[in-house]
Amino acid sequence: MAQTAEVIHWWTSGGESAAVKVFADQFTKAGGTWVDTAIAGGPNARTAAINRTIGGNPPTAMQFNTGKQFDELVEGGLLADVDAVAAQQNWKAIVPPAILSAVTRNGHAYAVPINIHGQNWFFTSNAVMAKAGATEPKNWDELFVALDKIKAAGFIPLAFGDQKGWERNMFNTTLAGVAGAEGFTAFWGKRDPAFVKSAEFRKVAETYRRFKAYVDPGAPGRNWNDAAAMVIQGKAGMHIMGDWAKGEFTAAGQTPGKDYGCFVLSNHGGGYVMGGDVFAFPKPKNAEVAKAQALLATTMMAPDTQIAFARKKGSIPSRQDVDSKSLDLCAQKAMGFVADKSKQIPANELLSPPAVTGAAEDVISAYWNDATMTTDAFVAKLVTALTQTL
Repeated sequence: MAQTAEVIHWWTSGGESAAVKVFADQFTKAGGTWVDTAIAGGPNARTAAINRTIGGNPPTAMQFNTGKQFDELVEGGLLADVDAVAAQQNWKAIVPPAILSAVTRNGHAYAVPINIHGQNWFFTSNAVMAKAGATEPKNWDELFVALDKIKAAGFIPLAFGDQKGWERNMFNTTLAGVAGAEGFTAFWGKRDPAFVKSAEFRKVAETYRRFKAYVDPGAPGRNWNDAAAMVIQGKAGMHIMGDWAKGEFTAAGQTPGKDYGCFVLSNHGGGYVMGGDVFAFPKPKNAEVAKAQALLATTMMAPDTQIAFARKKGSIPSRQDVDSKSLDLCAQKAMGFVADKSKQIPANELLSPPAVTGAAEDVISAYWNDATMTTDAFVAKLVTALTQTL
């Protein structure tokens, strides 16, 4: 009898759908039956999965971002651990410590770390860059020179899906690039008021707001993948997004280096904001569900699955023992970042609980959208959000 697994996830774009099909196909090949429950939007999918789990009608598996999003389920005793699979596949030896730590609570692994995403990538249209006479920037000053050239050439300089989460992602990209790993962890990890009030952070804030002049009037409410499509179609010069956007370029048949460029921009030697996705497993109601969960966890972390999924998704494997030679140019850059601990910055999901992230995100969004908000007011509101949420 096939082992059935209902999987809740939020992968609904073209590249994401192609990626999740890898998991479904590999699970089917292993003898399982995949029941797909795709819910657009990460917060929507997580809320549905959590509510079902608390309500006693859990899915077999559910997606979260790598980090603290499933802490309350662990504390409530609602998740099954995946220690047996972790031991069998020797995750301690093959998964980067920061990623392994992010799925471990009280010495137990409670989620499968299926990939590693870099969140602070720039993607460029090679055709638009050439027509504008712009070259790939090497620092943040050169970035705005390039954006000005693209604008002068009549293209949209920066394709943007202007929604709260992506406003925060653009802010995080700026924070990592301008203030480096130390500033990023001071903000999201230590939530240090002194840093937020510093001249260095003021530069981050003002640089972030500079991007407003380069996005088009259609940005508000746009989906991130539609913004990526603007670069793919040669309507816009750049897009700031996590490397899941690369899945859209791949789905469109484009090749990095030939059709588009990809780079991480830092004034501090290349800080890579490292996050990813995980699948967690509600405590099973019976032995059949437990078997399906074990098979799914094992399949997701199998070397062949990891490589095939990464090719479609734009991420890199969480397993560092796989043969990555078949991965593309951007992925090879990512593998280099992950191999060098000095280049790594834990994503804010790994550093701050959802309540803090949400409170700060609201302030970041207000600063982006309200031209009358001063930087002083932004700083004051952030200090409150970061220090009074918990």
